[in-house]
Amino acid sequence: MAIKDYIRERFFPHIWCPGCGHGTVMNSLLRALDSLGMSKNEIVMVSGIGCSSRISGYVDFHTLHTLHGRALAFATGVKLSLPELNLIVPMGDGDALAIGGNHFIHAARRNIDLTAIVMNNRIYGMTGGQYSPLSGYGTLATTAPYTNIDHSFDTVELAIAAGATFVARSTTYHVQQLTKILKQAILHEGFSVVEVLTQCPTYFGRKNREGNAVDMMESYKKNTTPIGSKAKQENPDLIERGIFIQKEMPEYCSEYDKIIKRAMDSLKT
Repeated sequence: MAIKDYIRERFFPHIWCPGCGHGTVMNSLLRALDSLGMSKNEIVMVSGIGCSSRISGYVDFHTLHTLHGRALAFATGVKLSLPELNLIVPMGDGDALAIGGNHFIHAARRNIDLTAIVMNNRIYGMTGGQYSPLSGYGTLATTAPYTNIDHSFDTVELAIAAGATFVARSTTYHVQQLTKILKQAILHEGFSVVEVLTQCPTYFGRKNREGNAVDMMESYKKNTTPIGSKAKQENPDLIERGIFIQKEMPEYCSEYDKIIKRAMDSLKT
């Protein structure tokens, strides 16, 4: 199957701003699915509201475009009813960690077999450039004209602490690494979180004088480093990328099936 077979060409050209990194994330995701040889009928994508969530409108497999922050809740329902399907949940900063933060931590602790892609562009792009839980201290936004004083979440640390069994980070610059990580995340049986640093030149880049899309992607090259590298030891401010945790634990749907079996067996006695 060719990459183009996974997209709904009738909905193009896309609505993303010039230079937005979300198209690159979608490209890496489709390449990962293609390399896995998955049938479109095996895949369900569930999204909420935001720039990142528009991906569900462009891909040609089963999709649900749901309420803001509730994508993981809807995806949990789909997975429990049809556990044989592969659930992919693209989210932005707010969808995942603001209004959707509660669903995020509980999906992680349950270890339900979903792949959550958190596109971290450090801003609410669709609604006008308000600061998000990932914007970071000292940044500028339309709702923080004199700088933001909120400290940001570390998505990776939050996911690990909440119990996710696969946690990784990459960027839109490191597209080959991102494709490989997404492939492993999809294959993982448990809750997978992939944070992707993705540029928003329209709001975050312009407001914070980070330049155009190319400049922002260059910053991902300069300011990130593989996990455990010597560069990180020399410069602790560098952001690590790669797979931080990958472990096997009982998956929620499988455990739920055992509960059903015990309940059915009890009726026979």
